[in-house]
Amino acid sequence: LRAPAGTDLPGLAARLRDRHTAAERPSGARLVLRLVEPDPEQRETGAPERWRVEFWVRSAADPSLQLPLSDVWLGEGGAWLPDDVETRLLRELRRASRHFPPIRDALEELAPSAVETGTGGAYAFIRDAAPRLDAAGFAVVLPEGMDGSRLGLKLTVHEGEPTGSGGGIGPSDLVDFSFEAVLGGAPVDMEELEELARLKQPLVRLRGRWVEVDPAHLRSALEFLRRRGSGRMRRDEALRTAAAPDGGGAPLPLVGVEADGPLGDLLAGAAEARLEPMDTPADFDGALRPYQRRGAAWLRFLGRLGLGAVLADDMGLGKTVQLLAVLTEERADGGAPGPTLLVCPVSLVGNWVREAARFAPGLRVHAHHGPGRPHGNALARTVGACDLVVTTYGVVTRDADELAALPWHRVVCDEAQAIKNPSTDQARAVRGLDADCRIALTGTPVENNLGELWSIMEFANPGLLGPRATFLRGAARIERDEGEEAERAADALKRATGPFILRRLKTDRSIIQDLPEKNEFRTWCTLTPEQASLYKAAVEEMTRRLDETDGIQRKGLVLSTMARLKQICNHPAQFLGDGSALAGRSGKLERLEAVLQEALAEGDSALCFTQYAALGDRLAPYLSARLGAPVLWLHGGTPRPRREEMVRRFQEAREPMVFLLSLKAAGTGLTLTAANHVVHIDRWWNPAVEDQATDRAFRIGQRRDVQVRKLVCTGTLEERVDAMIERKKALAERVVGTGEDWLTELSTDELREVVRLAPEAVAR
Repeated sequence: LRAPAGTDLPGLAARLRDRHTAAERPSGARLVLRLVEPDPEQRETGAPERWRVEFWVRSAADPSLQLPLSDVWLGEGGAWLPDDVETRLLRELRRASRHFPPIRDALEELAPSAVETGTGGAYAFIRDAAPRLDAAGFAVVLPEGMDGSRLGLKLTVHEGEPTGSGGGIGPSDLVDFSFEAVLGGAPVDMEELEELARLKQPLVRLRGRWVEVDPAHLRSALEFLRRRGSGRMRRDEALRTAAAPDGGGAPLPLVGVEADGPLGDLLAGAAEARLEPMDTPADFDGALRPYQRRGAAWLRFLGRLGLGAVLADDMGLGKTVQLLAVLTEERADGGAPGPTLLVCPVSLVGNWVREAARFAPGLRVHAHHGPGRPHGNALARTVGACDLVVTTYGVVTRDADELAALPWHRVVCDEAQAIKNPSTDQARAVRGLDADCRIALTGTPVENNLGELWSIMEFANPGLLGPRATFLRGAARIERDEGEEAERAADALKRATGPFILRRLKTDRSIIQDLPEKNEFRTWCTLTPEQASLYKAAVEEMTRRLDETDGIQRKGLVLSTMARLKQICNHPAQFLGDGSALAGRSGKLERLEAVLQEALAEGDSALCFTQYAALGDRLAPYLSARLGAPVLWLHGGTPRPRREEMVRRFQEAREPMVFLLSLKAAGTGLTLTAANHVVHIDRWWNPAVEDQATDRAFRIGQRRDVQVRKLVCTGTLEERVDAMIERKKALAERVVGTGEDWLTELSTDELREVVRLAPEAVAR
């Protein structure tokens, strides 16, 4: 038996021993490690404090039955103890010593009953050993009053009379602030802090409870409170201090914020609920829904504070409408706040221009795109005469210096996941645009990992989440779900981002009641004998070469094999690339035809998504001939005028038809509510991308229930990866990484299991 390369053999052996000994634990009894605090009289004498980790045994059936091991060794055990309890408890102590090494010295004694340690050792036991022992299945008991309380800081902010423009509040208005140390919500005065600092102990008793204190941090906190304990600061600085995970550089964690007025609403996460919903502007051609009125008021509120916003409403809830309403309202009665620059994917430029003309016809809109776009003084004059300038991420990247020199009132990023990688040229270019406030619009603020959220927030509110490296360390704890530490990190992140992110879901009936249901199905397909033969050959080729490759070569082999297997599952002609006939050779194509024929027969239209443009080129004419219905085909190479014409034709068609679309080229920005069937021909391993595509049909304006089918070849790679994706989706809405890179990290045996061809995969 050969272990996979990189296996931690000692660690694996230890885990196996843990499982083995756990199975042999004393029947009906459990080892308990009890931390006992120093005798109060000992503390009064000023002698060094001695803590004890005592060994006890507890009945598994009745936890109230427990004895110290010192009694067990004297033969004074209860009738509930097993006959060989001594031998088994010694074995348990040896296992516990791997997690708390001082037990090894105690095991040298004839009758081990406890470990003595100083305050530093007790602190190390609480901080390091106790969590490991608990994870290993041991019971750990801490002294009464040791509830994990930590010293922290509370920030209190009091607002004066607002002086912002337009009767609102401005980012530069001064507010009164004060910091104070707190423990469990109760204030701790300076004299108490000075006494704790004098003790120089990591574990101190304060007001009847034990508290963890880092002596160095405590000294810094005293200096911080003396120097910055109270005063006045700008309102936006107070907001950033209150929202930042580290309290704006404070030496102790910020555990509470108290503020009054609109500032208090924002920090409490109640601004969206408590703000007076914005009335539909008089010059706005349409009626805002209640949640859209609240969202527009929230955008306006943050903008007046000079703060950025992330409007992360679910796809189809009308983020475009809410922004256009804000632009219209702020220009009522002759207001002229300056131009807004909206950056979006190239496919959405026409959509924004059309939507602005439809809902906000009074806005002066300029599409800044294409080789004929103005530059220099001509651009400055054009921008000065506009309310809304719509451009693309590509143009911002190419014209970064020129656009950054212009006086923007607001910069908006639509489909802001386009800047989720902060190191790309387009993300840097967008962040370099100066403006009074910034807004990010995205239905998927986190597609793959929390690092993407940092990038979007860094655009909206630069510096709010601190350095990226520091943020990623905290994010890693959340994503690994490391117990209490992860919870604290998640709470800090929620406090930091909560006031600036607004997300509502279509499935929340308290938000929207008139949207129909979305029903998702797996549609199972089988392989033809030809597909099965090609599939087996590809798996055998990969298996043969796996043992001969490593590193980057192994990764390349896995990725290429995955691509080949996906193509084979679609159709042999796609894999072979020989232009051969399509009919009768693919179980998936046969199933697709049946699904579409049924939909068309009912008078319904359908959207079909594939990630392969070459497959779409073949499918469009084939399906049109087989179904006897129009089949439109939109992909990345489709010119913008042609895209817009196809969308118009599909939405206005009187007859049912099929719209075949490239997943990445048409997954965002399009409204295709004429369809109430969505078919994903091949799976994209990032569910967020699939959901974006589905929501071309499942959005406001859809009047019928939407049927979503994902074609999966049973018994193949597709079925196993589908199961992996669903398991990962269930973990706090985290998703599989973009692409298939994560598959390359599987062991050889795991890879073989993922790609193997099951007997049920082939149609007989």
